[in-house]
Amino acid sequence: MSKKKKTKDGIVRAAGMLLMTETPEPQFLLMRHPDRWDLPKGHCDGKETYLETALREMREETGVSPKKCRIADDFQFDIQYEVTYRNQPGKIFPKNVRYFLAWLPDVVKIEVTEHESYEWLAWSPRRPIQTQTIDPLLDAVEEYLAKQEKSI
Repeated sequence: MSKKKKTKDGIVRAAGMLLMTETPEPQFLLMRHPDRWDLPKGHCDGKETYLETALREMREETGVSPKKCRIADDFQFDIQYEVTYRNQPGKIFPKNVRYFLAWLPDVVKIEVTEHESYEWLAWSPRRPIQTQTIDPLLDAVEEYLAKQEKSI
């Protein structure tokens, strides 16, 4: 693992973006790895903030420009878990990933660069996707959206 991925306290920092459409039937984007679904995300470089990382990774992994999105500036979701890296076998690192929420007016074609494929999934009805990170994030977004609806 390169030094830029780990902070002085040994915590690996990463950030990602949940892209959702503002269509009447909202959809959200999932990226396909060989063995799992994921979101556009990656490690924070140097002194990059979580949001800067999430926007950079979104652009790099999907081709979606941050200018095309509306970022929900009152939503973020942190999750912590442990990771290992092939180049440091037997060593376990704590990892903190911060997710943000971005809205797109409609479904867009994704420029796949680091994944096998992608899929836009209907927001409702939801189905379990990945219990460690994605499902808790989607639960948090669902709670956020319910609060937004009540305040209208």
